Amino acid sequence: MEHDGQLQLYMAVANQLKEAHARVRALQVPEGVRMALTRKLLAITAAAKHDLAGAAGRLERFSADLDDFEEGSGTEEEL
Repeated sequence: MEHDGQLQLYMAVANQLKEAHARVRALQVPEGVRMALTRKLLAITAAAKHDLAGAAGRLERFSADLDDFEEGSGTEEEL
């Protein structure tokens, strides 16, 4: 049963990472900012290999910061 939960979390994180990468690609920002965001996503991806739950939390925070940035209430420094 625990294996099913782990698999569902893995699938959710994978889908969220895919969506986050697409959102970063769509941003109208300087290339340096896009590269920095992509590096953060790659770090989260690498972390997921060793700590899936921790990576899921990091991805949630990244996505929330990205939401704020897209809405105009966040800054590049927050990302």
